Amino acid sequence: MTPVDLKHAYRLLNHGPTVLVGSAHAGRTNVMAAAWAMPLDFDTPKIAVVVDKSTLTRALIDASGVLSVCVPTVAMKDLVMAAGAMSGNNQPDKLDRCQIHIQEAPQTGVPLVQGCIAQMECRVLPATAHVAGPHDLILAEVIGAWADERVFSQGRWHFENAPPELRSLHHVAGGHFYAIGEVVQALPVANA
Repeated sequence: MTPVDLKHAYRLLNHGPTVLVGSAHAGRTNVMAAAWAMPLDFDTPKIAVVVDKSTLTRALIDASGVLSVCVPTVAMKDLVMAAGAMSGNNQPDKLDRCQIHIQEAPQTGVPLVQGCIAQMECRVLPATAHVAGPHDLILAEVIGAWADERVFSQGRWHFENAPPELRSLHHVAGGHFYAIGEVVQALPVANA
């Protein structure tokens, strides 16, 4: 994993992948799968992710004010399904059961999921208080970002040059996923 310039951090989510959301507080750590995550702003980078208020992940985020958002690969499909199906509220050993290996993010200590092709360390924005309750929406500022240089370098994804198992997952409903597709060439964009 190599650091990503924060001005390019929004690009880690711009293609709509399923993500793993990590949280930690007072000795508890959890990771859950989420299909609804997106970039909100470029500078400073901000994201939105839906995390149901009944989850342990949400309780830990609310208590700590920090979270991680990691982009898993096709090779991690079974781990993503397990992390999404099992509740940390009912299974205190969820990370072990789901075979989720983590490392602590440098600024906040939130869990970064190993094996993911992108990782973001985030701080919850105060505006979340106005939208979180009725909509389960978390708004956060990205304060650190990393990506696997085999698929992300020079501020862009390069899936076409990587093995298929390194493509990102995209959940469409009912446990059905797609992998990111093929490159479609377009006209160059000025100032991109």
